[in-house]
Amino acid sequence: MLLHLHLVRHGQTYFNRYNRLQGWSNSPLTDSGLADADKAAAKLRDVDFAAAYCSDTTRALETGERILAVNAEAGHTRPLLKADPHFREQFYGYFEGQDMNAAWWAAGAPHGAKTYNAIVERYGLKATRDFLKEADPFHDAESDDEYWQRVEGGFALIATDAGTNGLHDGDNVLQISHGNTLLSLMHRFAPAGYDLSERPANGSVTVLDFDTEKPVDQAVSVMSYNQ
Repeated sequence: MLLHLHLVRHGQTYFNRYNRLQGWSNSPLTDSGLADADKAAAKLRDVDFAAAYCSDTTRALETGERILAVNAEAGHTRPLLKADPHFREQFYGYFEGQDMNAAWWAAGAPHGAKTYNAIVERYGLKATRDFLKEADPFHDAESDDEYWQRVEGGFALIATDAGTNGLHDGDNVLQISHGNTLLSLMHRFAPAGYDLSERPANGSVTVLDFDTEKPVDQAVSVMSYNQ
């Protein structure tokens, strides 16, 4: 079964505004963040969603509910927004809530790379997670393997639901996502040619086609990014 996943980055939060790492921690949407969600809702107003998913964070839930409310006003049947930890952002452990530049310096400086982009350019995206876990004095931050095991569980959840909840081939699915996760998905699944030097904008829409019957490495195709 082929599903069209419309991944929306949640609206701006106060931690986004203050340039702080925000993984599993909660931070409210700013006024700009509410506007981000409403802009995404306007973009998706005419899409008929058969299912909807988000992480169990308030920023994702509020963004998703605002999108679905506008969608319902346009005459579409409103699906239940299913919140699940599999759809959370990367967990930054000890560095949750810390200044992003300081956190990535702590992770990368011992390896000669003092920024997030420098780590990616020199060692690859995998290293950003593994270096941060290494720098975490409690080692609670997710490693690359731990992160992908959880994210792949989200795809498995959607595939299972597709087989039991009456979804059909070609259905549209809303998924409220997070900046670093969207960037990670693009690094893993996107063909060459996309500019991945910056995170996707708050309220932006990325579309993935997901074949629920294939192994995850073969199941995801990028249709558009950061729109």
